[in-house]
Amino acid sequence: MKVIVVGAGISGLSTAWALSKRGHAVTLVEQGPIPNPRSASGDHHRIIRRAYGSATGYGHAITEAYDAWDDLWDDLAHSHLDARGFLCVSREAGDEAEDFLTGLQAGGYPFEKLAPREAAECWPFLDAGAMRFAYVSAEGGALHCRRIAFDMVGWLRKHGAVVRENARVVAVDEDRAAIRLEGGETLSADRLVICTGAWVTKLFPDLAADLTAYRTAVVYLRPPNDLAQVWSGAPVILDVGGNTDGYIIPPSGEGGLKFGSGLHKFASADADSRREPEPGEGEAIRDLFSPPMLRIKEYQVESVVTCAYTFTPDETFFAVERGSCLVVSACSGHGYKFGAAVGRRVADHIERPDFARLIAFLRAEAA
Repeated sequence: MKVIVVGAGISGLSTAWALSKRGHAVTLVEQGPIPNPRSASGDHHRIIRRAYGSATGYGHAITEAYDAWDDLWDDLAHSHLDARGFLCVSREAGDEAEDFLTGLQAGGYPFEKLAPREAAECWPFLDAGAMRFAYVSAEGGALHCRRIAFDMVGWLRKHGAVVRENARVVAVDEDRAAIRLEGGETLSADRLVICTGAWVTKLFPDLAADLTAYRTAVVYLRPPNDLAQVWSGAPVILDVGGNTDGYIIPPSGEGGLKFGSGLHKFASADADSRREPEPGEGEAIRDLFSPPMLRIKEYQVESVVTCAYTFTPDETFFAVERGSCLVVSACSGHGYKFGAAVGRRVADHIERPDFARLIAFLRAEAA
């Protein structure tokens, strides 16, 4: 079967990989370079973790995600996972960190709960007085996005896939499985898979009713000198408690110490707008983390990276099928960790159509 995959973020790359492994003729089309630093998958590193709230099935789905990543590492002959575990901090009753803990308990997944003083002794960048409790688990770490994309493109080309970089799609013919590129060139196939992330509503404006694009940003920081060694060996931090919705990735791979918060996002009708960091933006993100981070003003801003994501109202993944075209949006801020598994599931559907089964997986309603 001839398949065109549009978008070379992790979902598009993984779909192209899974289909190529099964012998299909794949063309991967990306509007920029691969990896594209402007895409949601284009930063240095992203978190993988077992912890999810008790009301979602994504914690269970991580088992399949790990299996898919292991399949990919075998093909690439190299793992791009820094399995350093994860840490959560609860500061208020009922905060997200506590909900994550309930999810771990309900699933019977491993973790170690720590009193505030124990946590601060292990990681002295934490303020014991600002915490109710903390907990750690080995089932998490950092995925090195740019290394993954670079190696996946090499694998795809080696295995016969056609990779078109800097080729912007401006129109989609859903029934004929055809796309038109900027400049007028037309490509056609048996099936189309669209994985364009926050740019999807440019091709399908009506999907704005289901998918809201947000412009976000993360900040890379240089910690105080006396804490640099502690950070180098720290786990990823999923949540710092309260309503901060904050996550931290310690230095890993080529990526430095990264702070990001779900509070720092703005709805945007255009994924290409406001992509330059704004004055003081890095400091504003950094300061959201005190409490529970001590001495936050001593962390120096090294760079700010803007991102564009799509979110569904319930923050699950999204797909719709129209004619010979499948649109997949595995975002809502937590899609990367499932990328390899999403690619395999999409390939399953392309070969043996079962849209209900695909949707159940994307919404974490079934394993």
